Amino acid sequence: MQYHLTTPATREALAPLRAGDTVFLSGVVYTARDAAHKRMMELLDAGKPLPFPVEGCAIYYVGPTPERPGAVIGSAGPTTSGRMDAYAPRLLDLGEAIMIGKGKRSQEVKEAVVRNGAVYLGAVGGAGALMAKSVKSLEIICWEDLGCEAVRRLVVEDFPLTVILDSQGGDLYLSGPQAYLSSRG
Repeated sequence: MQYHLTTPATREALAPLRAGDTVFLSGVVYTARDAAHKRMMELLDAGKPLPFPVEGCAIYYVGPTPERPGAVIGSAGPTTSGRMDAYAPRLLDLGEAIMIGKGKRSQEVKEAVVRNGAVYLGAVGGAGALMAKSVKSLEIICWEDLGCEAVRRLVVEDFPLTVILDSQGGDLYLSGPQAYLSSRG
């Protein structure tokens, strides 16, 4: 199935999604990688607010390359999501609705996705230029000292993604190979 979603996302909007579905995401997406996630945890531990509204938000695990003249963003391919596994359950419990990246996730993340009615969407690794075409605007909102890992506010239109983990416990990394093997008869 194909879905068009807009951020901020609600549990109700994410509920029909199943592992393997295609999503075209529009709206605001925040970028954050390892260093930014560490700083977000430090803010939360100190009782301070995050630099962006977490309720219903989408966080893309990306450190884009510098943009060329006239471009909004450089190549914007996903980084390995497992690096954020230590932080993701806490953010999901605070209301994050969508994680975007590549690669498998821990059992703790999978449980937090189901518990919170969230999703994990896969971006195509190696297709950073394709992903960048969906970015309509970019603003660095904090931690510019982190360079490519600074937190950015992207406005995206029809950002092409695949549902990897759904809110019902579906996992494309498990069901995909099983479907392939059974189709070979």
